[in-house]
Amino acid sequence: MSKTKAILTMAILGSMIGWGTVGRAQEAESLADKSARATNEKLKAEAKQSAENKQGAESAAQSDREKPVHAYRLDFSVNELEDGKKLNSRQYSLNLNADDANEIKIGTKVPVDSGHEQFQYMDVGTSIWCRIGERPDGIAMSVRADISNFAIPEQGTGREPHPMIRQFRINASTLAVPGKPMVVGSVDDPNSKRQFQLEVTATKLR
Repeated sequence: MSKTKAILTMAILGSMIGWGTVGRAQEAESLADKSARATNEKLKAEAKQSAENKQGAESAAQSDREKPVHAYRLDFSVNELEDGKKLNSRQYSLNLNADDANEIKIGTKVPVDSGHEQFQYMDVGTSIWCRIGERPDGIAMSVRADISNFAIPEQGTGREPHPMIRQFRINASTLAVPGKPMVVGSVDDPNSKRQFQLEVTATKLR
């Protein structure tokens, strides 16, 4: 009888251990399945986002290709005034596409004595850089102008062994109206009563 009870007890314990092992195995398998499903869902979400980003980039690129490109002629005037009266004016023109930039540059390289019979050259003349972009309410314009020339005799002291050079720079950003002249910057000459203005007119070509 005791032997039979012992056998039954061992059988019951074996069954409990077996069920515990199966339960742990099933639990481990369930966790693994959840992790795999989460990984797959994450990969699918990343792939979907990547496809949407690619589609958006292609749509933007196609939109840029289909967007018409307009050309403009930019007419620059460098005006010199004294007491409100225009003394002279120099004209420069530049053709430029919207959302693009370009530069006009003209001048002379002047030798400057740097000592010990050595010379360095400096640019004297006009350099105008401009970028434009189309906006619903006008033309967004950025301009950099560097203009220099030889000073007239009365603006010097009369004792200079070399020519004196006047220089002014204008950096400006503005919104221009096509077909209307606009003064984008002006500076006063500290050695005289003169004023220099940079004026621009943007004309749409096509």
